[in-house]
Amino acid sequence: MAETKESPKRFSLLKKILLGIVGVLLVFAGVVALQPAEFRIVRSAKISAPAPAIFAHVNDFHKWEAWSPWEKRDPAMKKTFEGPGAGTGAIYSWAGNDEVGEGRMTLTESRPAELIRIRLDFLKPFASTSTTELAFKQEGSVTDVSWSMSGRKDFMSKAFCMFMNMDKMVGTDFEKGLAQLKTAAETPAGK
Repeated sequence: MAETKESPKRFSLLKKILLGIVGVLLVFAGVVALQPAEFRIVRSAKISAPAPAIFAHVNDFHKWEAWSPWEKRDPAMKKTFEGPGAGTGAIYSWAGNDEVGEGRMTLTESRPAELIRIRLDFLKPFASTSTTELAFKQEGSVTDVSWSMSGRKDFMSKAFCMFMNMDKMVGTDFEKGLAQLKTAAETPAGK
C-alpha cells in the first residue's frame, strides 16, 4: 500500500517539473520571438589611398586573399571562382574548417570607387543569407571605407544572438579585415 500512496505523489511531482520546464521554454520562446528580426553590422576605417586603388582590392575576389580576415584561418580552404574575373556577376565559393564554414559570395553591384554590394550565402555551419557592402568615400588623400552586413534573423538566429554577440564577433572580423585592407592598399605595388 505504501507504494500506491507514493506513486501519485511521484507522478504529481513529475507533472509539476514537466509543466515548469514547458513554462520556462514558452517564456524563452516568447523572449526570442520579440528580438529584432533585422540586423546590421558596420565598421569603418580611414585608408591613405585613393578610392579607385582600394576598390580594386575589393572588386576582384581573387585579391581578397591579401586582406580578408578569414583567408588565414584555414590555409587548406577550398576556393572556387565563377563568372567574370571581377565586378558584377563574379562569384567566390569556399569550403573550409569550422572557423570559416562553407558558403558563396556573389558580387551583385559594382560602382567603381564608390560601392560594392555582395550577396552572402552561408551553407555551413548554418544556412543564412545576408547583404554585405563596402562603400568608399574619398576626401583628399584619404578614403573612408565602410564595411557593413545586414539581413534578417530567423528564430534560430535570434536565439543564437541571445547568447552570442553577433555585432562583436563579425565586427571584430570586419575591423581586422579593414586593417589588412589598409595595409594592402597603402603598400606600394611590388613591396
